[in-house]
Amino acid sequence: MARIAIIGSGPTGIYTLKGLISHPAGLSITVFEESPDPGKGTPYHPAVNDKAMLANIASIEIPPIIDSLVGWLRSRSNEELQNLGIARDAIGEREFYPRIVLGDYFAAQFWELVRRGHAAGHTIDVRGSCRIADIALNAHDLTVTATSSENSPCRLSFDHVVMATGHDWPQDTETSPGYFASPWPAAAIKRIKAVKVGVLGTSLSGIDAVVSVATAHGVFLRDDMGALLYQPLQGREDLHITMMSRKGLLPEADFYCPIPYEPLAICTPMAVEQAVHDEPDRLLDAVFDLFKQELARADPDFAARIGLALATVEDISDRYFRERTASDQFVWAGRVLAQAKRDKIERNTVPWRYAILRMHEVIARAVPHFSNGDLGRFHKYFKTVFVDDYATVPHESIERLLALHNAGKLEVMATGSDYTIEKTDGQPGVELTIAASSPIRFAAFIDATGQHPLSAKDIPFESLRRQDVIRQAQTPTNSLGGDGCDLRPTGGIDVDESFRPKFEANLTNQLYCVSVPFLLHKLPFVQGITSASDMGEIVSESIRSALGKVSQLLPFPVSTERLNRSPTPTTPTEDTVA
Repeated sequence: MARIAIIGSGPTGIYTLKGLISHPAGLSITVFEESPDPGKGTPYHPAVNDKAMLANIASIEIPPIIDSLVGWLRSRSNEELQNLGIARDAIGEREFYPRIVLGDYFAAQFWELVRRGHAAGHTIDVRGSCRIADIALNAHDLTVTATSSENSPCRLSFDHVVMATGHDWPQDTETSPGYFASPWPAAAIKRIKAVKVGVLGTSLSGIDAVVSVATAHGVFLRDDMGALLYQPLQGREDLHITMMSRKGLLPEADFYCPIPYEPLAICTPMAVEQAVHDEPDRLLDAVFDLFKQELARADPDFAARIGLALATVEDISDRYFRERTASDQFVWAGRVLAQAKRDKIERNTVPWRYAILRMHEVIARAVPHFSNGDLGRFHKYFKTVFVDDYATVPHESIERLLALHNAGKLEVMATGSDYTIEKTDGQPGVELTIAASSPIRFAAFIDATGQHPLSAKDIPFESLRRQDVIRQAQTPTNSLGGDGCDLRPTGGIDVDESFRPKFEANLTNQLYCVSVPFLLHKLPFVQGITSASDMGEIVSESIRSALGKVSQLLPFPVSTERLNRSPTPTTPTEDTVA
């Protein structure tokens, strides 16, 4: 039997396992999970998340494993649904659920995959509470060193190793008194008292932080008209939260759109691939031209409103955000929320939003081919438009922000890029200074800017670093490439199309890195559950191919729910972080 290790049992590991057990010959698969609850995944684990934290992906968007999320929920007993806090008549394919509900769903699917894998003739060993201390490549296999609290370290050999370690959060959240380097685990920030709180980041991670702190000091209630209100507990009236980012923008409410995606007319995969082939010396500008044409065709009124015809890569973000930046953020959020609710009922789609949403993954095909200069321009000016469009949040998340603001407990602030955050001796929290203004003191401060990209030097396995097989991704200094073109390190790690690290040493190439933080720089949209599914499919197919067998899919009774291939973002951008 071929020996395969999957490090991490979150969504990427689960989708990889799904692909592997479709292999016709028996495999020996070992799944390592650092937490004691394999299958839940850090973003959805109850030990990390608050019950009030919502996922911003609906059932219709999640690629089915065995059941769709809605199908799994509908098969739960009334008692189970009550424990999850979900009313049976509220289950729907376009509804949003707490993160911990998704954790239960993924865990159930994971263990069912294990059961079916055993039935299909595979050997599957699941090791919870097990940390991987090291990985080393050999000529024909890999050595994994695993540790647990119950056993001494053990060295195991595998033919293939999948590094699906997912998010990388600090072990100790409160790094100094009153300063929290992450909103997770939620239990840590729920200890913050009813004081002046600063939250760096206005994306869903920032909302998670705000809601966790707010629910520790009050409750959300609906009035007779159905409007959401926030009521502080007695003696907790001093709570006040300030969210902040460079632009001081709140995310927008999730919008209705057809799923699966309707085809694009101009900015198509074929057109982008043609641009990669024909215009390598101006690839970003060629792709931007396709973007402009598609957007103008989809929504001429929006195109005219932002002056799209005159837009450049360098000013598209300013044009896109101009009207919103000039508005009161809570008035804007309320107006967009009201429209989004009507659109959901009427099944109406805002053309420009849908066009940008569909284009993000098509244009992503060109990003690995950008020159160093174009890659920098893309990240600085263009990417933020796509991230803002697909980083919409559940309607209830916007309702909560509005309720807190109406109760006088929440404001949002634009920091610009000229600001400092300083911890002061003897006092908890930080002082924020914007430009030359007077410092603002926060007794507690939460960095909710999400997952930051990591690079080769951040690989936690000493043997891989010593063997020099994990290298920083390289990008040509010009788009033409060629033998005479200089390569410049641009962050992330250098992997091939199957996510295997690139190196010259005479060692096995059967290590797969699908740990998102190491891929973000060159693959900016490779995040979220749909990307986890894509990566799991690519990696499992590569392993099956390496085994020299043609796999036949098992007859799983999976749902035919139509999928939305947009990611759930965790990466900070200029619009959601400082």
